[in-house]
Amino acid sequence: MAGRILFYVQHLLGIGHLKRAAAIARATAATGTQITVAVGGHMAPGVEFGNAKIFRLPAVSAADDSFKLLIDENGQPIDDIWRNRRRNALLACFEETQPDVIAVELYPFGRRQFRFELLPLLELATASARPPKIVCSVRDILVSKARPERNREIVDIINRYFDAVLVHGDPELITFEHTFPAAREIEDKIRYTGYVVDGAHADFKRLRETGEVLVSAGGGSVGEPLLRAALAARAMSSAGHMPWRMLSGPNLPDGVFEDLKNTAPAGVVIERHRTDFPALLANCRLSISQAGYNTVMDILMARPRAIVVPFAGGKENEQTIRAKLLAERGYLKMVDPEKISPEILAAAIDEALAGSAGEVAGIDFGGAAGTAAALKGFCTESMEHGPNKPT
Repeated sequence: MAGRILFYVQHLLGIGHLKRAAAIARATAATGTQITVAVGGHMAPGVEFGNAKIFRLPAVSAADDSFKLLIDENGQPIDDIWRNRRRNALLACFEETQPDVIAVELYPFGRRQFRFELLPLLELATASARPPKIVCSVRDILVSKARPERNREIVDIINRYFDAVLVHGDPELITFEHTFPAAREIEDKIRYTGYVVDGAHADFKRLRETGEVLVSAGGGSVGEPLLRAALAARAMSSAGHMPWRMLSGPNLPDGVFEDLKNTAPAGVVIERHRTDFPALLANCRLSISQAGYNTVMDILMARPRAIVVPFAGGKENEQTIRAKLLAERGYLKMVDPEKISPEILAAAIDEALAGSAGEVAGIDFGGAAGTAAALKGFCTESMEHGPNKPT
């Protein structure tokens, strides 16, 4: 028996969390392990889960980049009735799945708004006749906490419920402690998996440089400023004569997408998304993008000349930390999102095109397979020996 895994993922604004979870789910299912992914946000086109089973929870998203207001499938603020319905659905998923391992994406390092369902899930799991192993799946860089006491709360939850923290990164690039100062208190539970890349190495094959400038806005929810600045910068830069392809993301508002298409000059193609994004990256003349986890890992795998403009709305600083780190190492160029203008972006384009792509070496990109192996290993431990939970 290969074991059963329940993997919980909740994305609120972009689709990065969903894409990373999908890559892990595909890799895990490929090992023969049964994996059910409980998805709490809206599904996105082009995100494939392979042979994993999908359990759709009532969908919720953030109304804006403050993440303060959460709205349901009908665009209404969630209330206690909705929360009860979600909690009951998640607990029913656990009962139906009877997992050997529960993997919770981000919590307790984030998604604190979902304690109403996650704490009952963890309590139910630990009180069951044969408790599953419980692991956290978390990216390399966290958003800084406004209140330091939150770190104590996180450590307490990890020590009470979790057997391991799978960090999807490489300590040679950045350690988890860099953005989670209390990491040493749980260091016996931390395991680095390597970076999770959505595509396989073959997807990033460099055939020939197309001369195309590729502008991408991730999921698109907060991509309008970058797309408009890039479109205006084109004529001001040395790339004005080159073909441009702009990928808005599936969540860019329809009105904005249509306006961009209607005002784009000749030589500019605007699309929602492409399933061959890795290949486009590997063969473009220049990439201009935000600095989310998935996009940056794709850039480092594809190795084009690259400019990133990190998203820094609300209290988000994760993308800025990542972008600065990689710019300091010469892997890409960064434009400060607070200072972005068509003129500044055009100057960055000229500088990038005059140089060469950054050489990337020694980074572990095997995070999907590494996570799948770890999850399968926890399944084996759970089935053969039973978990050893702290009292």
